[in-house]
Amino acid sequence: MTKAPVLPDGKVVAQAVNATGNREMEIRGGIKAGPLSVLVNCQGQGTLTVSVEPVGLSFPLECVDGEVSSTFNQLSLKRARVHGTVSVTAPAGVRWALTVGR
Repeated sequence: MTKAPVLPDGKVVAQAVNATGNREMEIRGGIKAGPLSVLVNCQGQGTLTVSVEPVGLSFPLECVDGEVSSTFNQLSLKRARVHGTVSVTAPAGVRWALTVGR
């Protein structure tokens, strides 16, 4: 997980590379109306969960030893929020990388 997942287009607003365990990151500039993309890669045994607040998006990713698991989620938001956070909950043995963009 030495590189973050690549956002197909748009602006990166939160990113983490080669992370382990739990982490909460602020979405720079808040959450804007329109598409919000979340890309995650992980490796190791266990389930990683990503949550985006205050929009209520939450999804799991099953991580596997010896291979990289990936997911891409995008939602279209009708209204902006001044503040936003993305949180990752992961077992200690799971390495992960994340990119959030708009």
